[in-house]
Amino acid sequence: MTTKKKISLKKTVGKNYSKFWRFKGRYRVVKGSRASKKSKTTALWYITKMMEHPGANTLVIRKTFRTLKDSCFTEMKWAINKLEVQEHWKITESPLQIEYIPTGQKIYFRGLDDPLKVTSITVDVGSLTWMWIEEAYEILNEDDFNILDESIRGQVDDGLFKQITLTFNPWNEHHWIKKRFFDVEEDEDILAITTNYLMNEFLDKADKKVFETMKKNNPRRYQVAGLGEWGIVDGLVYENWKEETFDVQDIVSNKRLKSAFGLDFGLILAPLYSNVYRKFGEPTNVGCVA
Repeated sequence: MTTKKKISLKKTVGKNYSKFWRFKGRYRVVKGSRASKKSKTTALWYITKMMEHPGANTLVIRKTFRTLKDSCFTEMKWAINKLEVQEHWKITESPLQIEYIPTGQKIYFRGLDDPLKVTSITVDVGSLTWMWIEEAYEILNEDDFNILDESIRGQVDDGLFKQITLTFNPWNEHHWIKKRFFDVEEDEDILAITTNYLMNEFLDKADKKVFETMKKNNPRRYQVAGLGEWGIVDGLVYENWKEETFDVQDIVSNKRLKSAFGLDFGLILAPLYSNVYRKFGEPTNVGCVA
């Protein structure tokens, strides 16, 4: 029998996330700046709520599996230690998962680079009720999200609710997430909020000074990286563009393609465009035209 532990949200989680903590709708979408404590608060929520709800299991998603160990997996371990409940959790790296020992509930970690493993999860206890998509801006195709959305289905125990949480930095104002969750009328199933470093009372003076300096010297970047507002960070040359998926092999194998053109939007002093010439299927040098 486990010992119940009272958790002070004020001391452990801190302020400014009460609506996030209590929301039970389908979609909980959190965009924010660096150091806004959105990821740590999310990890604390999952560890706390899984101990409260014996039938709940959680699936944690990132675009690529290899990035999970040093991000969400580490955040979950941090939350377990922060809540001082280490003796109740079993943490394994192969497979990458965390189990609540008293009930057998699990936190699963998957990457979209292996879609079969994402859609074929079967839980041992209870049901798959919650999903956390970290760095959700990495999911460029909305259809990929729809597939994930459909995996959270079926009946749940009384008192439980199905929910998907998306956390991300708002680097791209053209992303489908903005249109789907932020540019909509009020919906009881959607909580779309913006967080920033000012909401994190655990930052010290040195941490805050980084953002204050950014505010003074680079106000455009500050709006995105500091305040968590939609936009494109300072330094980009081209802003009228969109991201689409493609297969590079399809391009390489296209015998009719004599040249390919790629825009460089990552540097202030970038050339206007770059010509990547191909002849008989073999690449030559890259020619840049300013």
